[in-house]
Amino acid sequence: MLRADLDAIDIKILRELQRDGRITNVELAERVGISAPPCLRRVRKLEEAGIIEGYHALLNAPKLGYDLVAFCMVGLKRQSDADLKGFGAKVQQWPIVREAWMVNGDSDFLLRCAAANLTIFQDFVIEVLTADEHVDTVRTMLTIRQVKQLGLVEI
Repeated sequence: MLRADLDAIDIKILRELQRDGRITNVELAERVGISAPPCLRRVRKLEEAGIIEGYHALLNAPKLGYDLVAFCMVGLKRQSDADLKGFGAKVQQWPIVREAWMVNGDSDFLLRCAAANLTIFQDFVIEVLTADEHVDTVRTMLTIRQVKQLGLVEI
């Protein structure tokens, strides 16, 4: 299923679910203008097609003790397929890394990290990230505050 296969109702369903993943099927159906059974069928079809990947709770990190969000721009020693995959596999093992993107430009990866404090983040950067066999350079950016947060795509 591609974007071209989605009709106006599918788009409305995706918008509503991205705004509120806990909405009931009955409420979702009302908001998009169809009855509940076909709405549920459409949602299941979107899930099966991989367009809807899952449902998550959006947590308040500072209230859970994660006061620091930082980004790391990581350059690898080599950009071979094996090295890129090897580093990508390592990233999966580091809980402090909440998102990881392979990028082009001055860096090879962009990591979004969340930590309880600066010491924990610094220890990760020094003892884990820069010590990794694949890593050549690491540049970090500490955030001040988040000013916008939306779903990952505009639909």
